[in-house]
Amino acid sequence: MRILVVNAGSSSLKLRRLGHRDELLGEQDLAPGEPLEPVLEELGGADAVGHRVVHGGPRFSAPIVVDDQVRAALEALTDLAPLHQPPALTAIDAVRRARPDLPAVACFDTAFHAGLPPAAATYPLPGAWRERWDVRRYGFHGLSHAWAARRARELVPGAERVVSCHLGAGASLAAIRDGRSVDTTMGFTPLEGVVMATRSGTIDPGLLLWLLGEGVLPGELAHGLEHESGLTGLAGTGDMREVLSAVAREEEDAVLALGVYFHRLRAAIASMTAALGGLDALVFTGRIGERAPEVRARAAAGLGFLGVALDPGLNGVADADAEIGAPGAAVRTLIVESREDLEIARGVRAALGAS
Repeated sequence: MRILVVNAGSSSLKLRRLGHRDELLGEQDLAPGEPLEPVLEELGGADAVGHRVVHGGPRFSAPIVVDDQVRAALEALTDLAPLHQPPALTAIDAVRRARPDLPAVACFDTAFHAGLPPAAATYPLPGAWRERWDVRRYGFHGLSHAWAARRARELVPGAERVVSCHLGAGASLAAIRDGRSVDTTMGFTPLEGVVMATRSGTIDPGLLLWLLGEGVLPGELAHGLEHESGLTGLAGTGDMREVLSAVAREEEDAVLALGVYFHRLRAAIASMTAALGGLDALVFTGRIGERAPEVRARAAAGLGFLGVALDPGLNGVADADAEIGAPGAAVRTLIVESREDLEIARGVRAALGAS
């Protein structure tokens, strides 16, 4: 089965065409507003299309064939992932218009975390709220975390306890035991967790209530948390490369931003390790996790009590799918290229009953 993978982000659209053995037959990254139809023609034929959809809500915990009812249900979840759900729906509609013959399958970032233990998934809120609105911790980046854990166990046979760090403009961690998610940093929406490029990560809800009481409007609050917080709120830019450059120039705001970023990140790694009762492999993935040796080094610094230690030489030159841990370290540390396209292809075949 040849599969067209459509990965819609908040500001980009990645297209990958995979062959029968998951070999890459073609790829194209589109800028916002770029017409899709000519690119689909250029990429060539496919037998099915798989779409990355960030939020599946309580209903969708596995890949599913998209029909009109499913599409309407996905649109109803827009408020829970306002940066990502609309682009995914736009891509679904565009591919359907261009290639109505292709069966379309939605693959969810939340699905990998659908089996979280109740203790990890449940918010300590009034039962009436939890029941009425299906309030729970859903978790995200599941396609990336699932692949990272699968690849880590190939690189380090016997690695049962894996902490996956997906670090990009959006960022989250997952605690994975025997290939199953048992905890994660994002929650009901992709706002919870560690510091991100423009998103705040975890904030005291009492502070948000106080801001509302001080006259900040709900829409203004939502925009600030989604678009003007995180590294952007602290350093004036969400681009980690620019932040690191500013730190090298000893710019005070950037130094503080990086301090906050790594303080939260290290705490999250330790928390995920606690959920697993120990750690066999620490994985860095995502654009920043794969491409920024300094970020990996700073993240690992201070985690020696967990058994984490990097080899500076390997960390500085290693490419994707490589080990960067110091010889003899108790925890194996890896870089794994994020291959959401392969996870989506697996989901498409499962939903369509193909081998």
